[in-house]
Amino acid sequence: MAASMVSVAEARARAARTVERSQRDWAAAIALGEQPDATVELVLRPPTERQALANLSDAIGWAGQWREADAAARGVAGGTAAPGGAPVRGGSGVTWTERRWPSVGAQLVPERLVLHGAEAIAGFAGASSRRDWRRLAARAGTVRERFAVASARDGIADALSGAVRAEWRALIEYADAEFATLLDVVEWLVEHPSSGRRVRELPIRGIDTKWLERHRRAVESLALAVTGGTTLGLAESQSTVRVRFLDVALRPGGIEDLAAPIVHLARLEIAPRVVFVFENLETVLAMPPMTGAVVVHGSGYAAPRLGDVPWIRRSRVVYWGDLDSDGFRVLHTLRVVVPDATSVLMDEATLDAFADLAVVEKRSAPGAVDLLTEPERRTRERLRADGGVRLEQERIPWAHALGVLEAAAIGR
Repeated sequence: MAASMVSVAEARARAARTVERSQRDWAAAIALGEQPDATVELVLRPPTERQALANLSDAIGWAGQWREADAAARGVAGGTAAPGGAPVRGGSGVTWTERRWPSVGAQLVPERLVLHGAEAIAGFAGASSRRDWRRLAARAGTVRERFAVASARDGIADALSGAVRAEWRALIEYADAEFATLLDVVEWLVEHPSSGRRVRELPIRGIDTKWLERHRRAVESLALAVTGGTTLGLAESQSTVRVRFLDVALRPGGIEDLAAPIVHLARLEIAPRVVFVFENLETVLAMPPMTGAVVVHGSGYAAPRLGDVPWIRRSRVVYWGDLDSDGFRVLHTLRVVVPDATSVLMDEATLDAFADLAVVEKRSAPGAVDLLTEPERRTRERLRADGGVRLEQERIPWAHALGVLEAAAIGR
């Protein structure tokens, strides 16, 4: 019997899942100036007479818990109903049904829970869900009032609604001071869409480069929704790429090792025979002198930017990354801009030779990897089949790795 009846705790958990799943859409509706359309209906599966008599104390306790929950649900939603009745039209609460049982007489039993509206659902779900939803709803409304209502640009409400939907989690998590600063920054950027200023120059208290780095996604989502632009109009710092020129004849001004923006590297008039692209900086620094060779630190997802450097595109490019999902993902992105790039030490033979040095990969990198060769694709599948493992390039003995790299440098 106990397994058939829906408990108050189970119903609250169901409501909490609905809030977690739906509140981004509810907030987006508020940003549009609309009321969220939300309803939860749950059949409570009351016991039969035989089930109730089999364990009368459980049945009485269950009905009593729902009586208390019903009163709370009606209070949260502002609905009214006769004691033991059904919620009024548009209200929330429990529908009670009279059952006439020969052994115990007429009984009112809770039959169905009905919750109308986001506030009622979140309120029933519990204090945490109610607190998060109220904060999100208030902030979605503030965003609308501050930007959509004040702007005459066509489509801004739809754009802001999309931004609120995308950034709903951040809007909940921001402290009040952070949220206020976010709105001030967005407002300034909207009023100065092509300022050309650096972040350090923004006349907003408490703003620095690290602040924008932490909050950039939310700032961009909201500001670009209002302006309809594609950038924040700020002067952006150019990230640098580390390069070592292993051949003395290729060194610009005799410099062996430098870090420079891609646009500056693109101006170099050199013609290396081979360009190594390594994921690990220590490997870049360990490379010995080598005729006709340059090594680039293509860490993380810097690799796609290398396609903007003419002398890299004209060279034979050899990539070596970790034997894991990230390494193959970077290889794929490199081949988008350098289709003929080849990989080394990212094959099944390497995995077999050093399997004892592999560890479990905590998180698999998302994204497409369509530009792998068939052997590379098989190796990537092996990593999964072996339990989601990864073999970092630093763990491969240097003597072995260097022999493979030297062979690759001369085209073997």
